[in-house]
Amino acid sequence: MDRFDSMTLFVRIVESGSFTRAANALDIPRATATLAIQRLESRLGVRLLERTTRQVRPTPEGEAFHQRCLHLLAELEDAEAMLQPIADNPRGVLRVELHGTHASRIVLPHLDDFHARYPLLELVITTGDRRVDLVGEGIDCAVRSGEPEDSSLVARRLATLEQVICASPAYLERMGMPSTPESLRHHHGVHFISGFNAPDRTLDVIVDGETRHVTTGGWLTVNDADSYVVSALEGFGLIQLPRFRLTPHLETGELVEVLPRWEKPSLPLYAVYPQRRHLSPRVRVFLEWISDLYEASFGGG
Repeated sequence: MDRFDSMTLFVRIVESGSFTRAANALDIPRATATLAIQRLESRLGVRLLERTTRQVRPTPEGEAFHQRCLHLLAELEDAEAMLQPIADNPRGVLRVELHGTHASRIVLPHLDDFHARYPLLELVITTGDRRVDLVGEGIDCAVRSGEPEDSSLVARRLATLEQVICASPAYLERMGMPSTPESLRHHHGVHFISGFNAPDRTLDVIVDGETRHVTTGGWLTVNDADSYVVSALEGFGLIQLPRFRLTPHLETGELVEVLPRWEKPSLPLYAVYPQRRHLSPRVRVFLEWISDLYEASFGGG
C-alpha cells in the first residue's frame, strides 16, 4: 500500500471510527488495514490512533495529520481531474459544510437528484453553527449567511433571505407588542453568540431607508440556531431569523411576527470555497446544482 493509499485508509478510519468499516469501504481485509496503519505510524514515529474495544479516534498528532491528509488528497484528486475526461461525471469525496436548517429543509430533501446525476461522488456533509476553517479542515464548499469576511475564499451568491422579528404569544402578553422600532429597546431579546465574537444583542429594522440596529435587553444568550428558536417558543424574548426558518411556527401561531409594517434587512446567502487555480469538477458540479436549488427555492440572489 503506497503513501496515498495509506492516507486514504487513515482518513476513512478517522471518519468512520472503525478499522472494519474503513476496510470494508475500501474493499480490503481488516488485517491489511491494521498492518498499513502500523507501518504508517512506524514511519512517522508517532501514534496516530487511540484504539479501544468500542471505538477508534485520532490522537492530537493524528488529528493534525488527518487535516493535512484531507488537503493533500483533495489536491491529488484535483490534479488527476485535470488529466482525466471526468468533468461531466466527477468522482471522489466531496466535503460540504451546511447550516443545520439548510441541510434538513433544503439540501437533503433534494439530494437524491444530485446523487442520480453524479453517482460516483461520495458526499460528506457536516452541519452546525460553528464557522469552520475550510482549508484547515479539508472542506470543499460551505453555505454561509451574511457578507463574506474571509478574503481567502471565493463566494458565489445563492439567495437573498427575507427576515422577520417574532416572539411567542406568552411573551407578548407579558411584555406587550412593540409598536415602533425604538420600542424594541424596552424588550428582551434572545442574544446570539457566534464563535469568538461578542454576543449580538441587536434587532435590525429599516427606518427611512437605513438599517437601524436596536439594542435590546434580555438575560439569555445562546450559540446555536435551534436553541435560539426554542428560546423564543418558550417565551424568553424576541428573535430575528430568515422567514423560511420560522414559517411553521408562524403558521401555527406558536410565534407571532413583530413590527410587520417595517421592512427588515435581507440576509444574503453564499456558497464559499477555497481559492484554487483550477476549480475541481466535483466542486463545480455541486455549485451549479446548489445554485439552481436555491434559485428554485428563493428566487436566486
